Amino acid sequence: MLESQGLCKACRVFAANHLAGECGGCQRPLPLKKSYCRLCWAQASLEAKGHLIHGLAPYLAAIRHHQLFFANMRRAMMRRGHPPRRRYPRPRPAPAPAARPLVPAGVQLRLFDRLPRDLRRFDRARHADLANPWLVRARRVADARAEALGWPHQLRLAVDRALVVLLSGLEHGERVRFSEVAQMRTRHLPIERTAEVLAELGLLEDDRRPRFEDWLERNLRGLAAGIRRDVEAWLRVLHDGAPRSKPRSPEAVWSYCAGARPALLEWSARYGHLREVTRDDVRAALDLLHGRQRARAHVALRSLFRFCKRRGLLFRDPTSRIRLPSLPARVLLPLDQAHLDEAVAAATTPEERLVLALAAVHAARRVDICALTLDDIDLGSRRLVINSRSRHLDDLTRQALLDYLADRRARWPGTANPHLLISRHTANETGPISTGRLGGLFRGITATLGRLRVDRQLEELLVQGPDPLHLSAVFGVSEKTGIRYAAAARQVLESAAEHQSPTETES
Repeated sequence: MLESQGLCKACRVFAANHLAGECGGCQRPLPLKKSYCRLCWAQASLEAKGHLIHGLAPYLAAIRHHQLFFANMRRAMMRRGHPPRRRYPRPRPAPAPAARPLVPAGVQLRLFDRLPRDLRRFDRARHADLANPWLVRARRVADARAEALGWPHQLRLAVDRALVVLLSGLEHGERVRFSEVAQMRTRHLPIERTAEVLAELGLLEDDRRPRFEDWLERNLRGLAAGIRRDVEAWLRVLHDGAPRSKPRSPEAVWSYCAGARPALLEWSARYGHLREVTRDDVRAALDLLHGRQRARAHVALRSLFRFCKRRGLLFRDPTSRIRLPSLPARVLLPLDQAHLDEAVAAATTPEERLVLALAAVHAARRVDICALTLDDIDLGSRRLVINSRSRHLDDLTRQALLDYLADRRARWPGTANPHLLISRHTANETGPISTGRLGGLFRGITATLGRLRVDRQLEELLVQGPDPLHLSAVFGVSEKTGIRYAAAARQVLESAAEHQSPTETES
């Protein structure tokens, strides 16, 4: 009874609720229910069908072979000739309202911190404590959260099973560690949604190691001890901020570290501290690079040495008075019709067609597309608000919106997420989708979302004239960006005029 991704759902649930051992029928080490595995139970049920003997014990003892089925085939065979069942199962009745558990009069304090529990041996039939006050309250909170966010019925049941495993036997003053919640992965139960319920109750203790610490340890490996100490302090200030500096975004911290790391590795082979680095060493490290890599390394090293100078870790800043020539601006060119046709052919789903229309017609950035909410759309007045700027809703975008909203309503009918674009993960919460997911929709083709946005803005200037004020008024770009796009539009117009024949010019 296998699916393409492992065990079928019934086998996963059976394995999550029963302990493993040697089966009394097939003698295999599998999760057992009354000394027999699920396949033996299914075979006994198949052989007992149509007989008047009550109970499966005689058939379990007489099993000598198994009839295998594909996943969900046996259920479909048993339903033949019977009326169709409800598409949505009847929801579990909500537990009775429960107040926050009262603090007992006397509590025995713990001498040592509790070790993480091993919940892999949890058996619901033997270990479940459904009367635990924390479990009763958690189930109530989970039902309220599921009702507010529109969780599907299967997710509600899965979170309820996880709460039973985690909170059965929980005493007053104890908290559930995230490492214990992560053990629900072996039972195929949701981790994030269960952690949200526990966090709302104040029962979650997040014992995860921050990803920044692992990243920092990997990137500082190979540096000399003195250099490593200063570089680590610099990266921590960039990431966490300081009394006089704001924290940078993770992408900015990664860029700074990637720009400075090659030079730092080379200096670690010769020096033990950044005080020994001279201006000639900095120039030699920059001369090995070209273009934007050289500019990024220069900015990163200048930030590092200025930080060390302010902290009194070195006497002179070796990056002072080092100037690099400014890089030429990127050439902005419109896309060919073949590239646009390729992008249209790549948009096969309603979501992709909507994203393509927003980027190619309204020149919307990825972050603005992710931030769109249902309140930003007014189909009756044919208005669309992008980045706090109201725009006219054209026929192409309106049809793409209608198609996507119909698909969204069919796939997630009960979701409470206010954002326009959602996924199967964000449908059960209220946050937007990630910009990386949008970037992967048109990856591998020339007309990416960024190129489509540039092409739309250039097209506006080519049709209306290279006026940066008009571009700022229509798409809300900054003055500097509008001037750069206007200059690119003038170059395109001049190039087209130069290649135009005299006959065409006279006509």
